[in-house]
Amino acid sequence: MDSIGSLQTFVRVAELRSFVDAGRALGVSAAAIGKSIARLETSMGVRLFHRSTRSVTLTAEGHLFLARCRRILDEAEAARAELSERVGSPRGRLRVSLPTVNDLVLPVLADFVAAYPDIALDLDFTDRMVDVVEEGFDAVLRVGTPVDSRLAGRYLGSFNRYLIASSDYLRKHGTPRRPGDLMQHHCMHYRYPSTGRLETWPLRDAADLRLPESLVCNDIQSRVHFATRGHGIAFVPDHSARHALATGAVVTILDDYLDASSSFHLLWPSGRHVLPKLRVFIDFFSEHMFPEGRLRGGG
Repeated sequence: MDSIGSLQTFVRVAELRSFVDAGRALGVSAAAIGKSIARLETSMGVRLFHRSTRSVTLTAEGHLFLARCRRILDEAEAARAELSERVGSPRGRLRVSLPTVNDLVLPVLADFVAAYPDIALDLDFTDRMVDVVEEGFDAVLRVGTPVDSRLAGRYLGSFNRYLIASSDYLRKHGTPRRPGDLMQHHCMHYRYPSTGRLETWPLRDAADLRLPESLVCNDIQSRVHFATRGHGIAFVPDHSARHALATGAVVTILDDYLDASSSFHLLWPSGRHVLPKLRVFIDFFSEHMFPEGRLRGGG
């Protein structure tokens, strides 16, 4: 029987599709990773990966073995966790995918690290819709209504998105009264890094508008900053513009034409034993992400 370590190495390579990245994650060289995989393939009598100069992909046998390995490692981790619960605090590595809403999640994550120093966070910030199960994540923070039946989840709160601009900008360029007025304004857009597409502004009665693209970037806070400096109009989540709105640096416009509410959910693979490290993470996020009740909604 191969060691748990070799199975963990195989799973890491399968998740990252790179010997180099897997070695970096595990703290060993790519050559050591390659040797470990070669020994595993020899002992199994099958080829687990297709290798090329540019990529590492699973063979059909590799896909079957990956599912088995994850179950084995899950059971081993559950057994270890049950024993550790008897002698100390939750511990272990926790792999989490999160959207790029740093203003919300970074303070919570920092407080979590302080509260649970024995849990090692492995964080992936992306707007890509990751496959939580196939890519081996323990949990994912997701915007919008969950649609994956393989995942269990907990509702965290809801929020709105607004069109914002500074009073100085509106004095110079006029305040839009209807969506069509935006055609004469400086519109600052968000580009999704994973797809290259621009975020849609969900304005009623404006489906055919092709808005000006005065500025495009893949960061929320940059657009809030440009808006406060009077460079145009941005469509942003209320939590990202909270300080700017509270101080009067920006105001909202066209509120009556927007239907832009959404929600946050924390999701994890269903049908598994929820390990102590994941349980405390779920509970901590539920309690601390919106402690002031500043986001609208219930649940």
